[in-house]
Amino acid sequence: MTESLHAPVILDIAGTSLTADDRRRLQHPLTGGLILFARHFESRSQLTALCAEAKSLRPDLLIAVDQEGGRVQRFRTDGFTALPAMRALGELWMDDAMRAIQAATATGLVLALELRACGVDMSFAPVLDLDHQDDARQSLSAVVGSRSFHRDPRVVSLLAQSLMQGLALAGMASCGKHFPGHGFVAADSHVDVPVDPRSLKAILAEDARPFEWLSLSLSAVMPAHVVYRKVDSLPAGFSRRWLQEILRERLGFAGAVFSDDLGMAGARMIEGRPVGFTEAALAALDAGCDLVLLCNQSLEGGGQAIDELLDGLSQAQAEGRWAPAIDSEARRAALLPQSAPLTWDELMLAPRYLEALARLP
Repeated sequence: MTESLHAPVILDIAGTSLTADDRRRLQHPLTGGLILFARHFESRSQLTALCAEAKSLRPDLLIAVDQEGGRVQRFRTDGFTALPAMRALGELWMDDAMRAIQAATATGLVLALELRACGVDMSFAPVLDLDHQDDARQSLSAVVGSRSFHRDPRVVSLLAQSLMQGLALAGMASCGKHFPGHGFVAADSHVDVPVDPRSLKAILAEDARPFEWLSLSLSAVMPAHVVYRKVDSLPAGFSRRWLQEILRERLGFAGAVFSDDLGMAGARMIEGRPVGFTEAALAALDAGCDLVLLCNQSLEGGGQAIDELLDGLSQAQAEGRWAPAIDSEARRAALLPQSAPLTWDELMLAPRYLEALARLP
């Protein structure tokens, strides 16, 4: 395997074990991570073996999952704890703020300890989107909804900070999403290109506040595939203005920036023009993303889209249209856990884990 100065691609695999094509792609010098979904899970022992094999191919591979809690929890059987939706923590806040803070820390700790015991390095959490609601008290964004802690950015920030403390206690990095906020738009960026009509001043005053207040604490940020048309004609994940001028310079964020899934509809259209995976990845990297995700493509056409992206980036590098970023690779490496995890058997006897279970809402 050729060493790369920058391994920006986070990809997925077809099933519950590695195929020859999976192994080849994971060993590609531009591959920096593996993202897992529910289809990759049969049991804890199978998941642990899968992660161990992936790490045997690439010891520095970042293995990640969306294990937020509530309806977005990929692993929820064979011993994994059913984690609360973030809205449940926000509702608890309204009754007992200090109890909610403790419950949020407990949620982050249980989430991270269980994942790390099986070999998963990171969860893309917490969601920092605000729960904007209409006059009928229904969430404006169905794709966010109960994934949000609260409508108030102060409550979101404090509960997210507490959840991140739980992650950190288990040696896990955090990823705030979806910058600068997905909660105000009804359209789902998985299947559409949402447009937020508000001004920069309005967004910075509310939705972007958690990202500002947590800029020193967050390990990573994931921008939204949303167009904020009064700020830029490009979706935030493809926008130098959002990622470099605002997130980096104005808000002072120094951690890693992941693109959201480049397979989503919101990433396949730039200024009204359809784009392929390689062009989308190059646009995201040029805008300021350190890492690019391509999800749920391993089952389509034998993973042709993944090979297209890896080959396309390699060609762009050879032609000088994209240059590896050493700083980006350092930010990727910083997301890897720095401590050894507990095994599952050790975890079942760990006092802090048992106490955290008792503190869940």
